[in-house]
Amino acid sequence: MTDVEAELRAQFEDAFGTADFPVTNQMDLVPALPDGPGTTFEAGDVSFSAMELAANLSGHQEFPYESLDELVDDVMAGLKAEGML
Repeated sequence: MTDVEAELRAQFEDAFGTADFPVTNQMDLVPALPDGPGTTFEAGDVSFSAMELAANLSGHQEFPYESLDELVDDVMAGLKAEGML
């Protein structure tokens, strides 16, 4: 895992860690985000908002998620698959 990947993973864990699991869809995650849909994740030269994540990763997510680790694993895998990392 690169430094950028590790930093983003930590940011996702912080941002989504307060969600009430299980989460059944993307909207269940919005209340957990510090700035709602406008929350921005940045590491190295990579930056995207929660809205961009939702738009680009919807095909890579398999709701419901029972745990934070499952969710973040899929987000990271989706970012890689979409060439965003």
